[in-house]
Amino acid sequence: MTETIRKTMDALRKNNMQAYFVQTKEDVVPLVRTLLSKGDTVTHGGSVTLGECGIPALLSNGDYHYLDRNAEGLTREQILDIYQKTFSADVFFTSANAITENGLLYNVDGNSNRTAAILYGPKSVIIIAGYNKIVPDIHAAVNRLKTIAAPLNTQRLRCKTPCAHTGKCIAADKPDSLLADGCQSPERICCNYVVSAQQRHKDRIKVILVGETLGY
Repeated sequence: MTETIRKTMDALRKNNMQAYFVQTKEDVVPLVRTLLSKGDTVTHGGSVTLGECGIPALLSNGDYHYLDRNAEGLTREQILDIYQKTFSADVFFTSANAITENGLLYNVDGNSNRTAAILYGPKSVIIIAGYNKIVPDIHAAVNRLKTIAAPLNTQRLRCKTPCAHTGKCIAADKPDSLLADGCQSPERICCNYVVSAQQRHKDRIKVILVGETLGY
């Protein structure tokens, strides 16, 4: 595990992303504090990992201007307004569906507010991922999405999709397919696929790897 993490961090840095490693999820918040300034406008995408690491609790402590998409009582219009305001945030938090050992980030989204913010808008993007998200290459990243991330997330979100029912993508047995070929569910969460390779804006994306299994 140690060698894999070291190799992945070196590759991320070569791709102009900052890379950090912490041993446990309890170590995440102290590191994140050093990457934020008081008064920053902060927000995040949907993520089990962020909750496990205590990120929403940190962002809501009063030190930051928190665009909280999960605040109680928000209307659909208010949530959509937060999605729009995300593009002018100082810091956007998310996890990743997979991270390859050669420094690629692989993310797939339904609403695509998360993937859009990774690509453009927020001044800084902080990605937090357990070491279980590290895979050898992009093909393994695709397979991870089809057999782990997408099925578990659709089950969590109670989406009526084939993968929620069977536990794997309908295209899981199509190794050459990068997409969820054949899925026509209106609740499909695999709508836009983003691979983040070498970045033009150095260190805008920061990746915190954690030496524990986190999220999906």
